[in-house]
Amino acid sequence: LRTHQWCFILFNVLLFHVLLFGADLLEEYFLRSLPLSYTDAKTLEIRERAGKLDTDPLRANLSYTVTSAATCSDQEIFLLVLVCSSPENRTRRNVIRRTWGNVTDARGYAVLTLFALGKPASVTTQLEISEESQKHRDIIEGSFIDSPETQTQKMLMSVEWTVTFCPHARYILKTDEDVFVGIPSLAGYLLSLTQLEDIYIGRVVHHGVPDRAPESPGFAPVHQYSQEFYPDYCDGSAFVISQDVARKVYVAAEGVPVSVPPDIFVGICAKKAGITPIHSSRFSGEKHISYNRCCYKFIFTSSNMKEHELFQDWKETSDGKDCSL
Repeated sequence: LRTHQWCFILFNVLLFHVLLFGADLLEEYFLRSLPLSYTDAKTLEIRERAGKLDTDPLRANLSYTVTSAATCSDQEIFLLVLVCSSPENRTRRNVIRRTWGNVTDARGYAVLTLFALGKPASVTTQLEISEESQKHRDIIEGSFIDSPETQTQKMLMSVEWTVTFCPHARYILKTDEDVFVGIPSLAGYLLSLTQLEDIYIGRVVHHGVPDRAPESPGFAPVHQYSQEFYPDYCDGSAFVISQDVARKVYVAAEGVPVSVPPDIFVGICAKKAGITPIHSSRFSGEKHISYNRCCYKFIFTSSNMKEHELFQDWKETSDGKDCSL
């Protein structure tokens, strides 16, 4: 090929990548919301209460009674991963334990993966969960029945358990059981942060519209949330908060309706506490990213993963081979 033809091909390759990633990168690095100025009296009060929060009395006064064999060790946990799981999905939890959830160390920093559940409707399933919990010691189980309508209760329970029983975890990743998580790349990103507080990172959703349909699980009546739009929040498939944010969300949760979806619930609490979500295009949100080994070593999450895909993708991304730019 002639020189001008090679230049034309190179131009098209570059143009393709600009179009593919440009919108996300523009939003992430140039259109990021400015931090809030903490002039609101209620915001200042929430932040002050969170900073002085005494976790000892919380152990006996959790909003939702918790059965848990899971514990945080005395060592500092760099990244606590809380996987919201359905009680019946034991097979999926085992797949996560054998793949990305098996990571306990990232660049010399401790990683701990736990599963958050509500109670099953079946007594047989409850017996199986009790056995599973004693075997793996990685299950946090709330007293409420697990259902689409109680997912926000599960989110609140997870936050309460974290600030009460794992107060030294530096970062908390909330994710779903159908998500592939690239722990090494996420840990590397978190280690590079210069901002140490108010960390609330994920795929930010702008101008979410409240669901006014009474038959919907995410129904938000006007008397509970009257605004036209939800505040910016991170998509619930996966997002990261720092320990101080977990405490602020816990304090700010008072008065926030649990009828809204869990990710929106956290977003509302974050706004009350003066926290601005940070967008990262390396979280896929609800999207499933087509598999590519080097892409998966770079991104943080991909959703809607099948079990056989988790095994294959984990094996290939953990082979130690480097990727070129």
